[in-house]
Amino acid sequence: MIPQIEIEDYSYNLPDERIAKYPLQQRDASKLLRYRDGEITEHIFRNLPELLPEGAMLVYNDTKVVPARLHFQRPTGAHIEIFCLEPEQPNEYNLVFAETSSCRWRCIVGNVKRWKSDILDLYNPENNAEVASMGLKVSLVERDGETSVVQFDWKDGSPFSKVLEICGNIPIPPYLNRDTEEVDKERYQTLYARYRGSVAAPTAGLHFTDAVLDEIRSKGIDEESVCLHVGAGTFLPVKSSNVAEHTMHREPFTVTRELVEKLLQGRTVIAVGTTSVRTLESLYYVGVKCIEDGCPSDIEQWMPYTRVYKYKLEESLSAIIRYMDVNGLDSISVGTRIIIVPGFQFKIVNMLITNFHQPQSTLLLLISAFVGGNWRKIYSFAMENGFRFLSYGDSSLLYRAE
Repeated sequence: MIPQIEIEDYSYNLPDERIAKYPLQQRDASKLLRYRDGEITEHIFRNLPELLPEGAMLVYNDTKVVPARLHFQRPTGAHIEIFCLEPEQPNEYNLVFAETSSCRWRCIVGNVKRWKSDILDLYNPENNAEVASMGLKVSLVERDGETSVVQFDWKDGSPFSKVLEICGNIPIPPYLNRDTEEVDKERYQTLYARYRGSVAAPTAGLHFTDAVLDEIRSKGIDEESVCLHVGAGTFLPVKSSNVAEHTMHREPFTVTRELVEKLLQGRTVIAVGTTSVRTLESLYYVGVKCIEDGCPSDIEQWMPYTRVYKYKLEESLSAIIRYMDVNGLDSISVGTRIIIVPGFQFKIVNMLITNFHQPQSTLLLLISAFVGGNWRKIYSFAMENGFRFLSYGDSSLLYRAE
């Protein structure tokens, strides 16, 4: 049964001055709130390893943010901002980034009503020679509601990944109310980012340093990664009064056979960030699809709520491994639209490292589900004790409510 939740019940007052506009000088100097069984304590992130149980498994999202925001100019002088969301042609990230002359993306286009059919040149006010040499142009293919499909063409033979690196900007969150700066190129990216595709950072991982990771390893805590490419829809506030009317965007993810095998060992699973939670918890339902349909497929938004599933976690994960073995695969890639709200039955994640999220967001709903509805106590403590909020803000270590 689809939960009936009023989004107004997940609101709180977040003054602008409590939103962290810039990262701290040291990644691991951020505050860390620990919540366990109703008790809250305050720490510093660099001390995180002391709080983690030995023999656990830490799972982080190794997606990499792409410089997905580009600015073009019409012949009239009007500026058109293009924010790349996901590839259309080719529709695989590794293929589209390898293209050397043209490609198509689904995008959010600012000022789209002022863009008719003209081909636009990249806005290059400083006449940067390297930018100019690429000859990047864009044309509008189609409009589809809030998004548009656009075609990029360029002339110097560079792969599109390099075109974005040279011509694009890191898409920092709009609530920072500032332009992208040099500091964002390094700090709006985790140290372990590997696979290009996200248009927003998995921000829980921004606090990790090599020293923190080394200390975690020294405690015998295993490290594994998932790759979920974070879409812009993840951080959008819920606009409908009833959460049942909210539509989640599809986000593609990849997991390895090795990770699934380790999940079968029954260790304590510590997820770094809500994107890792969504990926890991989607795996149970991927396994259900392998059992019932014979193969994995996208996880629909409300699949966890529409019926009672009889399969144990071990059965579900084992079905994924069998599917990979039969098909000679080391990993699987599917998409998820899963929404985690109060009433969700967690099956894999035991602990969560995460930042403090926007009011009336799906991420705050996930936090409430994870801590058994006690999110207000956590957020009130953070507000009263000087914690910094949102992407560049402070962190928390949350234990799942039993």
